Amino acid sequence: MIELNLGLGELDEVVKILPQSGVVILQGNLASGKTTLVKAIVKARGIDAEVTSPTFSVMQSYGDKIYHYDIYQNGLDAILQNGLFENLLEEGLHLVEWGDERLEKALENLGEKCVKVVISPSQKGRKYEVYGA
Repeated sequence: MIELNLGLGELDEVVKILPQSGVVILQGNLASGKTTLVKAIVKARGIDAEVTSPTFSVMQSYGDKIYHYDIYQNGLDAILQNGLFENLLEEGLHLVEWGDERLEKALENLGEKCVKVVISPSQKGRKYEVYGA
């Protein structure tokens, strides 16, 4: 586990240690900075796109190979019901807000590893605990 305590202007430090492809699960309370981190990742990849949380659409894509999911409403069931689980196995970077242990286990059962980022408040701004990077 890698722990970083960063201010808003330092998100590149987290972006640098994340994989270029695969599944990254983003966990944290409401307004903890999950979508803000996705914005930093998209910007670091040189993609000029308006990044918003796909709460109602469940998935949005940026550029050719970045996929952003928000499964707050129904967790793993949302991905399964929308036929999006198979997308997680495709080439690209899949950023999943509100992913949980069930999703991690489902991916693991298929031999897929994922990185998990847990975001919480800290004195400096936010604490980022990165597992599996």
